[in-house]
Amino acid sequence: MFETFWTPIIVSLRVVIVASILAFLLALFFAWFLKKRQFKGKLFVETVLMLPLVLPPTVIGFGLLVAFGRNSWVGQWYEALFNQPIVFTYIAAVIAAAVVSFPLIFQMLVNGFEGVDDELEAAARQMGASEWQVFWHVTLPIAWRSVVTGYMLGFARALGEFGATMMFAGSIVGVTQTLPVSIYLAVETGNTMMAYYWVISIVIFAMVLLGSVQRLKRA
Repeated sequence: MFETFWTPIIVSLRVVIVASILAFLLALFFAWFLKKRQFKGKLFVETVLMLPLVLPPTVIGFGLLVAFGRNSWVGQWYEALFNQPIVFTYIAAVIAAAVVSFPLIFQMLVNGFEGVDDELEAAARQMGASEWQVFWHVTLPIAWRSVVTGYMLGFARALGEFGATMMFAGSIVGVTQTLPVSIYLAVETGNTMMAYYWVISIVIFAMVLLGSVQRLKRA
């Protein structure tokens, strides 16, 4: 029972840590890139980036199957290179969790960067700072609360991901069977007691993360 209890928790942490970092780096790039540029179609790009936040998980899972499945060029390239498909692997679970957590992180970063005074950034440029230096020494230190909050909320969202993971990564014990998937299967098979234990675990995780976010907002 001890091993049964801990296996999906360990799998979830392995998936979520990598997925949240991946989603955070992508969100950081897009939020910074879009803040500095005005172009035709910017609203459309921002809308597309936010879509996973409102789409049903099954739609996201189907989209990932189309984009990374064996019939896609990405899936065929990956299978030729690594001699295995992306679908129903650890990588698939990471991709699914990263996709669903990305828009939440992205929105928090956009809000944080928009709150930075443009005059401070302009002053740094006049003093000879490059765009990277402005971002690293001015924008990021001022918006750090939004940056940290965005990552933590994205981590929590990735931890609770179920639908897209189930469709795209499946439920392979020790590989892709994350905590939410394990709870669903435990209920389906009548293993209610184990489901209770896992639910309590994920609630504790979520409360710690959200509590930390609330502390940051009040700091």
